[in-house]
Amino acid sequence: MPGITRDRKYVEVEWFGKDFILIDTGGFEFEKGESMSSMIADQARISVEEAEAVIFIVDAREGLHPYDEEIADLLRKSSKKIYLAANKLDTEDKKDEAAAFYKLGFDNLFPISASHGLGVNELFDEVSAQLPEAKEKTDDRTSIALVGRPNSGKSSLLNKLLGQDRVIVSETPGTTRDAIDSVVTYEGREWRFIDTAGLRRKKVEDIEYYGTVRTLEALDRADIALVMIDAVESVTEQDKRIIDYAVSRGCGIALLLNKWDLVDEEQILKLEKDVDRKLHFIDYVPIIDVSAKTGKGIKKVFKQIKEIEVEFSKTIKTSELNKFIRNLDINRFPSKHNIRIGYVNQLATKPPKFLFFIKPVEAVNTRLTSFLEGHLRQAFGFNGTPVKILYKEKKKT
Repeated sequence: MPGITRDRKYVEVEWFGKDFILIDTGGFEFEKGESMSSMIADQARISVEEAEAVIFIVDAREGLHPYDEEIADLLRKSSKKIYLAANKLDTEDKKDEAAAFYKLGFDNLFPISASHGLGVNELFDEVSAQLPEAKEKTDDRTSIALVGRPNSGKSSLLNKLLGQDRVIVSETPGTTRDAIDSVVTYEGREWRFIDTAGLRRKKVEDIEYYGTVRTLEALDRADIALVMIDAVESVTEQDKRIIDYAVSRGCGIALLLNKWDLVDEEQILKLEKDVDRKLHFIDYVPIIDVSAKTGKGIKKVFKQIKEIEVEFSKTIKTSELNKFIRNLDINRFPSKHNIRIGYVNQLATKPPKFLFFIKPVEAVNTRLTSFLEGHLRQAFGFNGTPVKILYKEKKKT
């Protein structure tokens, strides 16, 4: 189905010891009158400018197309190393069908079948061999996922942060279908931002389903999730579901109430009530008023990200945890069991995770977990980050 890939999608590749970044782009289209086609072509042109080399893929099954010749003209002007891949040649005996594409004027012609893997090894062996050696470095940037309902302003905010049209922005919901990584520099510090496809409630079509899958994958590799909520539409059930996704995957979280420049006093009052009523289960999460269109609140976003980073990575000393247990009045928790907590260990950070040694283990339930989490937060903070609590039965003494 043509037109699935729209934005530039960056993927880290290791090919027999050579590391490089492969940029997938939307297909060039030359029909006039369609703004989306123009934007997709612009994204592809930017990719060519960024790249060390270009793999120009043509459809050998369809044969040479006039569009192929126009694209070839554009690529020749780029002065980049071009590798022509004649795709969809699914059997060895069809390789001769690629010969017609020599007319495009490129010496590096590779008959391939992407779906069957034929010729792909030869193509990437040649591409990787010609790439310059990159300096080895570790990426210790914090990863931040921008998530939210379609058209909530995620891509607009990312473009405002970047200062360039890194991601296609359109009034049409569902424009972003892949998770897109970008490095944002602010006050001398770098963060990795992941723009994601908007999450929809229903699987209207396979494209939206895979957009949801990619969003969940983005949350899996994110440290912090910025959940975009449309301030004009207020908090919806889908917003709550998205927040649940982020919490379940252990991300630090901040809520961004976007389109703040468009809400009046009556809408603000409704929004405040909805936040208190519908999002009470994440009262530890900071809320920021922003406008992706005007840039309002950008400084606050970065300030909050820095604070969440600290809380997300916080380690509590054993002596402080022992003091916490001594001061914890477990009898205030209503239970039919005579609960005894021996001690607690912090198992991990990002997010903070604690193991409580408890007796009897039958007393464990969600209310007890909420009770202990609340007291941990009172004692140690953890603003903007979920806290994971595990249990182990305390041995008899």
